[in-house]
Amino acid sequence: QVQLVESGGGLVQPGGSLRLSCSASGFTFSTHVMRWYRQAPGKEREFVARISPAGGNPTYAGSVKGRFTISRDNTKSTVYLQMNSLKPEDTAVYTCNAIHILSSNDYWGQGTQVTVSS
Repeated sequence: QVQLVESGGGLVQPGGSLRLSCSASGFTFSTHVMRWYRQAPGKEREFVARISPAGGNPTYAGSVKGRFTISRDNTKSTVYLQMNSLKPEDTAVYTCNAIHILSSNDYWGQGTQVTVSS
């Protein structure tokens, strides 16, 4: 059974940092592209960051570029999102996603809440 479990969310003040983790199981993590999405109340789900199976080609939404860093550890089947210089508009539920196009895999976690507020 496939599982993606996010952790590391919480309440942080503007300008602060958090590191989110997404632990994967039930599939071959190292062959999957990993992505982070977020969704704020009343808004559409938004792409945040993407990383290729071997850890290359990190890609970011313009709204987070320069502040967030995606990384992965295939030995731990975990993808991370380091979030620095957080802003109130970063407040959202952050969800990780695993995709493998050739096998039509598309897995989602349940998300972790990030709240940026004074």
